[in-house]
Amino acid sequence: MTAQRIALVTGANQGLGFALAEGLAAGLGPEDLVLLTGRDERRVADAAALVANAPGTKSRVEGRVLDVSDADAVARMAAELERAYGGVDIVLSNASARITPDRSQAEQADAFVAVANGGTHAILRSFGPVLRPGGRLLVVASSLGMLGRLDPRLHHLFEGATLDRVEQVVEAWLKAIHDGTAESLGWPAWINVPSKVAQVAAVRAVAAQRRERDLTDGTLIAAVCPGLIDTAASRPWFDDFSQAQTPEQAARALLDLVFAKEIDPKQYGELVRFGQVMPWTGGAPSEYQDELVKRG
Repeated sequence: MTAQRIALVTGANQGLGFALAEGLAAGLGPEDLVLLTGRDERRVADAAALVANAPGTKSRVEGRVLDVSDADAVARMAAELERAYGGVDIVLSNASARITPDRSQAEQADAFVAVANGGTHAILRSFGPVLRPGGRLLVVASSLGMLGRLDPRLHHLFEGATLDRVEQVVEAWLKAIHDGTAESLGWPAWINVPSKVAQVAAVRAVAAQRRERDLTDGTLIAAVCPGLIDTAASRPWFDDFSQAQTPEQAARALLDLVFAKEIDPKQYGELVRFGQVMPWTGGAPSEYQDELVKRG
């Protein structure tokens, strides 16, 4: 990485994103810059001030308004940082939208997917090209993102897919949700599962195109499962929180990847959980979550 490092975190005004911004600000140096981003100007400003004034902070911290569901806004910010600094060194794509079991999944699908998947696509498209050698671009995903979580009838849609193809599949899935045909096609009722699979597929698609070059210069692109985090967003969906982490605890695994002196080639382009690669074709469909959705 270059002498002055530029880091950007999306969805950073609370939860895991805020903890990641804190960790970066404490781990980077005085010449470095952490950009804490989110959609709400006041919340972003307040969160940035908290991180900037935290006892462990060493780097500069700035708040920036960024709605990752607006691909043009993401592209403008990437272009701005390229002009100002020659690119970025660390991008942590963490923005998410909340879904709840007490409302129809179809009712929530567009807004949720616009952030989780549209945001992931926009970050990969715009920040991938301006990621400097030795950089880190990590997408916060989930173990739900293993292909095996989907009905086998759907696997071919994501296997070896390009980013364009992943986007097309996501659009077709959303259309099926609204047409009422998603279940008959094999899509699970819980929209978080296809969304996470598509996130990991998008990372794999971009990584496949640049793997050789990135491994040569020590650049890492990967999806990361931070594990179960005890937040208001996760509470409605899981029964057992005895092993859940705080956002600060969950941030450590991602920050370890960010600050690692050398990257593990096995992790490149993969879904990583606590330092271990999760098999892309692993996992199995879960009837529990679909039943929870139906009961809700």
